[in-house]
Parts: sequence; structure tokens; C-alpha cells
Amino acid sequence: MSEHPQTALLQALDRHDDLAIAVSGGVDSMTLAYLTHRFGRHPVRMVHAVSPAVPPAATARVERHAALHGWRLDVVGAGEFDDPSYRANPANRCYFCKTNLYGRIRGLTSGTIASGANLDDLSDYRPGLIAATEHRVVHPYVEAGIAKVGVRALAARHGLDDLAELPAQPCLASRVETGIAIDAGDLAFVDLVERELAALLPKGATLRCRITHAGAVVELDGAGAGGGAVAATHAAGLAQAHGRTFLGVRPYRRGSAFLR
Repeated sequence: MSEHPQTALLQALDRHDDLAIAVSGGVDSMTLAYLTHRFGRHPVRMVHAVSPAVPPAATARVERHAALHGWRLDVVGAGEFDDPSYRANPANRCYFCKTNLYGRIRGLTSGTIASGANLDDLSDYRPGLIAATEHRVVHPYVEAGIAKVGVRALAARHGLDDLAELPAQPCLASRVETGIAIDAGDLAFVDLVERELAALLPKGATLRCRITHAGAVVELDGAGAGGGAVAATHAAGLAQAHGRTFLGVRPYRRGSAFLR
């Protein structure tokens, strides 16, 4: 990668002398936090929100990097579970999630809030971006013209290999079919299944545990010939232990829990 993408990103960041970055624990926001802290002209604070929809591993990753790199980090409650509109899980659930998130961050700072949204996010249905607009959140990657592949390249360039190789990991609530009320127990079950199956499947396999109106299902891509059988056997055992109906394994389909 040439120097230009990083230069353009830092130019976008340096326009704000008081910046707070919403850090989820994924490659986008984590890399943004790292680059801003290391190369930005102005002090920056990182804000990580915890909730049942955020995998504990993501929180641990944020805290580990904050300690390693010396970030100023605030960990707050996301607050979305107090919002009945969010818990109802409508098609625009992400709008209510981000509204609560940015409201919590605004309570900490009067400065500019930045997200890790990249160019690829603009091509998807992202109601959370509406909430971002309403809260005047800036998107430095978008401003700099950087897509997901560029974010991963930046992470790799700076030796952030644990971030560069992170699989896409949307919030746990994205696994729940539209119209099923968001429940902390469902999200904990999803996290359990995905963590245990990830340890059994080839590195790089795409894995989702979905909560559907009919029961739980596992979606897989890149797990190899025997991966489906391994996943089916283990997930069936977990479902039985937790009193859940297991529907089996099917091919991964992005956003399949989203019903409009």
C-alpha cells in the first residue's frame, strides 16, 4: 500500500482537535484507534460500550490493546437493552442501537465522535448510519476513501496481525431473526456456540449461529468437507444441553437473519 491512504486518513482525523472513537473490538475501529493514538496530532479518547450483544472476547481485545498502547479508554454500558424499540428487533434495530451508543458517548464528551465505518458499509443497508448522521458522527475511513481491504492492509502494515486477520464479527444481535425480541439468553447461547465451534473448525471459516423463529441453526462457509458434520454434532449437543431446538447446518448467507 502506498502512503496515500494513511495520509488521507490522518488528514481526516487531524481536522478534529477533540475526538472520541467508538471502539467495538473489530478490525475497523481498533485500527482507527491505533492509528489516531499513534500518529494523530491531537489527544483522543476511545469509548467501548458493553452489553449482552457485545462478545466478551471483543471487550477483552479492546482492553488488551488499550493497556498495550496506552490508550485513554472509557468502558460504558451501551444502554440499548433499556430501549423497548431496540429489544423489539425491528428491521431498523441498528438505528436504535447506535442512537443509544452515540447518546452514551455524547454524555462523555462535547467533541467529535468518530466511527470505524468504511466504504464497503455504504453499499449495505445500515440504519445505524442514520443515527450517526443525527449525532454528527464522522467516518474517517469513508472520508479517506478506504474500504475493508484497505483497513486490513493498514493493520497488517503496523504489525496488528491479530486485528488484520479478524473475521467479520457483527454484534450478536445480528444473529437473531427480525421480529424475535432480543434476549440476553439467546445472545449468550449464540456466543457459546460460535466460540466452541470456532475452536473446532479451520481458521478462517465463516461461522454464524442464527436464532430463527423455528429454532437455532448454524451457517458455515469455508469449513472443509468434514466441517459441517463436526459443527452439526457439537452444536446439536449444545442445543440439547440448553433446551433448544437445533435445525442443523446450512451454507452461510450474509444477513440471513434480517427479514424485511
